[in-house]
Amino acid sequence: MDQRSDGRTIHAYEPRAVPWLSVVFGYGPMLPFVGGAALVWLLPPKASEAVFGLTLLWGCAILTFLSGVRRGVSFRTEGGARATQIVTMLGLFLLGFGALVAFALGFVVAALVLLMLGYTTIAVLDPIAARRGEAPLFFERLRPFQMPLAVLGLAALLAHRLLA
Repeated sequence: MDQRSDGRTIHAYEPRAVPWLSVVFGYGPMLPFVGGAALVWLLPPKASEAVFGLTLLWGCAILTFLSGVRRGVSFRTEGGARATQIVTMLGLFLLGFGALVAFALGFVVAALVLLMLGYTTIAVLDPIAARRGEAPLFFERLRPFQMPLAVLGLAALLAHRLLA
């Protein structure tokens, strides 16, 4: 609810159901995790390594993007951004950037662990944030099913790296 400059109150409607566009843009970016993980196991070594790196970089990009989503949501929080929103945003960004740096330095296992931690954090904290009014209500339904796709894909990459 907001006040307009003319003094009238604005009421915003927020659905609990996941909007179709959020299904598309929520699950669509998870497909490279699943597809990349499958291809890493199926392709010959040289192609597998390329897909591995691209999938890991995709994970870094999406996690840092999701940190920005958390910051963007905080702009609309009634009463202003809450400390938990800012801490979560910073934590997700640092995990994504840390994974990128780890990958660049050759610490692939560390990069994968950081990414899995970040996506697991989203799966746990976004539903809580939705119930507290710190994130869209539909995050409560979307995130617990969306984020495990990333975590499972990353875990398959980790297993491949550890077993190779």
